[in-house]
Amino acid sequence: MPETLSPREVFQKLLQGITAGRFSELAELYAEDAVVETVFEPLGPRRFEGRAVLAERFAQVGALSPIELTSTNVVIRETDDPEVIVAEWDYQVHHRVTGRTFEAANIQVLRVRGGLIVSSRDYHDHLALIVGGDSLPQLVAALEGK
Repeated sequence: MPETLSPREVFQKLLQGITAGRFSELAELYAEDAVVETVFEPLGPRRFEGRAVLAERFAQVGALSPIELTSTNVVIRETDDPEVIVAEWDYQVHHRVTGRTFEAANIQVLRVRGGLIVSSRDYHDHLALIVGGDSLPQLVAALEGK
């Protein structure tokens, strides 16, 4: 019987998969009924429910992403609840289209049960990604309903 991964190990696999661009593999780290909330997402959905929905989301991100990510300053904090960790880290981002290199901060609160993520609250610096990709005018127009 394979050993069940700890919350820390699951997060490390998630971060390694993201930085390596292996988006097609990421949904396997989530439970069938997982819930992910992207709290600071300025547009679009902020809540994703179910592994199948997450797989679609990761496929979209992987296909469209013009960025290369390197994780730095990773800190994983244990909590009183053995299923829950809080991870803090920065991405060093290289935007292949604009040529910009910049930093984006991140925090995730993950609940892992049986070696799978059952819930995640993600606090990513979406604004840094938008500005780094020269997409701020499109964001403003979308927020104004234009």
